[in-house]
Amino acid sequence: MDHRVVFAALETVCKDNISIWCGDSDMPYGAVAKRLVTCMRQIQEHGRELEPVVASFTTVYHHYDFDAQTPGNGYRTLVKVLQSCLLHIIHKGRYIVSNYNSAFFRADHNASEMEAYCRALCQLRALFYLAQRLINNNDYGQLYSQQDGDLSHMFVQEYSSMHKACFYGRCLGFQFSPTLRPFLQTVVISMISYGETYGKHQSGLGMAALSLLTSGKYVIDPELRGAEFERITQNLDLQFWKTFWNLTESGLITGFNRIVSNPVQVNFTLTVPPVTLRLPLASDPSLSATVSPPVAHWGPGPVHMRLISYELREGQDSEELLAFSRTDPPPITASHLPWVQKQPRSPWLIIHFHGGGFVSQTSRSHENYLRNWSKELSVPVLSVDYSLSPEAPFPRALEECFYAYCWALNNSHLLGSTAERVCLAGDSAGGNLCITVSMKAISSGIRVPDGIMAAYPATLLTTDASPSRLLTLIDPLLPLGVLTKCLNAYAGAESQTVQPTLGSNSLSALSRDTAMLLSDLTQGASNWIQSFLDPMRSSGGAQSLASSQMTSQSSEHGRISPHTSTANCAVTYPQGFEPLRSECLALVRPTSSPIVRNPFVSPLLAPNNLLRGLPPVHVVASALDALLDDSVMFAKKLRDMGQPVSLTVVEDLPHGFLSLSQLAKETEVAAKIFCHMFTS
Repeated sequence: MDHRVVFAALETVCKDNISIWCGDSDMPYGAVAKRLVTCMRQIQEHGRELEPVVASFTTVYHHYDFDAQTPGNGYRTLVKVLQSCLLHIIHKGRYIVSNYNSAFFRADHNASEMEAYCRALCQLRALFYLAQRLINNNDYGQLYSQQDGDLSHMFVQEYSSMHKACFYGRCLGFQFSPTLRPFLQTVVISMISYGETYGKHQSGLGMAALSLLTSGKYVIDPELRGAEFERITQNLDLQFWKTFWNLTESGLITGFNRIVSNPVQVNFTLTVPPVTLRLPLASDPSLSATVSPPVAHWGPGPVHMRLISYELREGQDSEELLAFSRTDPPPITASHLPWVQKQPRSPWLIIHFHGGGFVSQTSRSHENYLRNWSKELSVPVLSVDYSLSPEAPFPRALEECFYAYCWALNNSHLLGSTAERVCLAGDSAGGNLCITVSMKAISSGIRVPDGIMAAYPATLLTTDASPSRLLTLIDPLLPLGVLTKCLNAYAGAESQTVQPTLGSNSLSALSRDTAMLLSDLTQGASNWIQSFLDPMRSSGGAQSLASSQMTSQSSEHGRISPHTSTANCAVTYPQGFEPLRSECLALVRPTSSPIVRNPFVSPLLAPNNLLRGLPPVHVVASALDALLDDSVMFAKKLRDMGQPVSLTVVEDLPHGFLSLSQLAKETEVAAKIFCHMFTS
């Protein structure tokens, strides 16, 4: 949509609302009318100041695309996000103008909605000024300021002090597909409920969720929800995130995923012992290279994997393969069933590395789409359960993934494949490992995979500023504070504060708490409905909401808490403008370790000789992902080297959309786009 049309509509809506709420002195709304007038005037001012800024971006942002057929980069995304915010304001403003005389018009509710988007618009305006600084300081066509440490430090400093709660309350997920917003609200509320009791000696996640959901306070009071989420995402430690994300490993959730995903005939885990491997050299197969088992940090150790196959294929039920099984007794395969026909080995093999920020999750939490791949592509999938940070920082995960790749090449006959074509696939951190494993194959002289499929890969593991990374201020799934914790953990900077990993008893307790949570979700959902139907409870909720709104109004007018003064801020905003500041400063530790600039950690920084010889790389990214610029810049680097590469940018989806493929039509379509890349 033409930005000029949007800003013209915004100006009209603001004038109409101001005229109505200022012109009728007999209106019964009193203080609410004054709030709306003040809010609409602020929105009007933001719009007038932003229009020329947006116009300047639209004239140049195409220079930062991968190519003319692939429009996508952080500058485009900022304009897209701003337009989404403005369209919400326009829609709400028109509703107010059309319905303010209705008997059912909820003046206070609509004023609170408009105030929330006014705060969001103020913060987006600040992001545009930061983006202006980036575009003026970076080289032509460059999305990262890798040579300007002051600029990246300024980005972290601004993130640490800027108000973010407005993006996690009423405005939660406004930039994403509408069908995903209920899911995002569920994630945010679950995270807050878990954070309430995290670190306390209480009954765990189940009771925390029960206390939250039975009160419905974060549904009735979105401002409180936003404030709590901001506090949690900024200042809880890495162990909180590891534990919360690993809830996807619980038996109930993985059981549900297996029910709704394609059934497969082969699905079991393997443990490969640390034995030295020998592989033929790619340049001269009569010679061989030695591949040692992973040894970083604690010496040789086994590598864990999961084999998934839609159909039972030759070799997959062999005694030799089942000897590697982790289960005791070995899994009973479909070969024992008289109606199952064993299929010949597939010429393909997919080796998968899962995402999770290098700190969480396993192949089990990614099973839903791996099962679909195996069916749709008729290919066995081997997913690697590499060791996680901070207990196992770089290079342990890379060593294990490379070893798994080499073992699979030597033992493809056991996996149901002839390995004529071997493809690496992964998302986020897994996408990074696909690239770096291929780089190790090149440097070791062994066979390079036939293709790399990387979904929203992390190719630059630093806090260097880019326009898409400005989105970490508003992203509920990938805030900068969380992102930096993961990056520092992989670099080894978090190893000093590592807590013991969960033992079997803790995992059992986690499963029990998750069971309680899912039970409580049902009870809580009923109580949410009752909270709106029961007049007594509704009035109490309304009083709580009104109290919260009074507290938030001081922020909406741009007042800054004394202890968050911007006197030392490196950013100079236009006269008369200042972004809202948070009362809870984020403790963001920039990635200062030199390890993050190792080319096997940040392949975007790799010299050409380490990247030359990579197989065709197919990248699928999201326009609304904070790591979008990682994908764009890496794809451009490979293209400029003459390496085969493709980039696809999907719209309106968050980071991690592969794991959300069953939640919405848009995520399902995006997952199919990624899957079909294997055949291109």
